[in-house]
Amino acid sequence: MTIADLSQIAGRVYPARRRTQNLVGGMSPIQANSFAMGMVTLEPNGGQVPWHNQEQEEIYFIVEGTGEMCLGEERTTISTGQAAFIPPTVFHQLTNTGDTPMRMIYVYGPAGDVAHWRQELAGTLPKAGVDAPALPAGAHPQCTDKPEN
Repeated sequence: MTIADLSQIAGRVYPARRRTQNLVGGMSPIQANSFAMGMVTLEPNGGQVPWHNQEQEEIYFIVEGTGEMCLGEERTTISTGQAAFIPPTVFHQLTNTGDTPMRMIYVYGPAGDVAHWRQELAGTLPKAGVDAPALPAGAHPQCTDKPEN
């Protein structure tokens, strides 16, 4: 039996002020072909999964906190206990709008690499409204900060 223990997974911190811990896939001891899964903690007041898209379909399940979910041309508030379905190739973004950390579980399938992690770390994410579709009206700006070296 293979167990991934969240308390033992350091994860990776991203420039957009979040920490991602892979539970299935990535550096996790659990590997699956059909899906990947992990926990993301977004820092208060603006921590973000920046505007991006990917080939896989995905679910964000909000474990704790309140934020702004953007999906294509839509923008809405999402909070504890809610899940959002993200179709393949549709641009999406999640921003913590609260004063406390926001925690969410992601699941996407099929398993495999998603380019936005590497792009964010390299400072090469496609920019909303320039290299990618614009964010919905009124949305929090996309974090495109380059990592500090």
